[in-house]
Amino acid sequence: MADKATEISRLLTPTVEALGLELLGVEYLPAAGNAVLRLYIDVPGGEGEARMVSIEDCESVSREVSALLDVEDPISSHYTLEVSSPGIDRPLFNAGQFGRFIGEQVKITLKLPQAGRRRMQGRIIRLDGQTVHIGVEAVGGDVQEVQLAAENIEKARLVPDWVALGFAPKEPKARGGKAAKSPKK
Repeated sequence: MADKATEISRLLTPTVEALGLELLGVEYLPAAGNAVLRLYIDVPGGEGEARMVSIEDCESVSREVSALLDVEDPISSHYTLEVSSPGIDRPLFNAGQFGRFIGEQVKITLKLPQAGRRRMQGRIIRLDGQTVHIGVEAVGGDVQEVQLAAENIEKARLVPDWVALGFAPKEPKARGGKAAKSPKK
């Protein structure tokens, strides 16, 4: 998280928690004339299955943090405040959030290249303190475990499983129980 985003997150977390919600993270996108301040909120921990973030939750957070931001004034230029649920392509802001989604696919952009790459996609294998372990498909189809320091992760988002969500057709099964491959064009 960028320094300004970290500062704003620290400022706003108690207010969001007082509303019975969790501030997952903050994106601060400075731009000439009008910056964007985006807050991602969720229901705390184990409640996620029973209840989802509603429009009313976003409105409440927007109202409360707007008042606080007006008083504290951490952004001196004009900005647009956006409050959002994490959505199905949930952004991950810290190592602990990776730990909640072991086994899920994730797209990651690194601050500094590792193994000659700044972008990778793979399955979250485990979390060791502030080190995220992901399985990345290597040349030849083998899966290679890559260790990423949380402080080197610039952006991370879960990759939705469109088939499991019912938004994509299942791969047809070929004889022998293996999925048939689509012809390349």
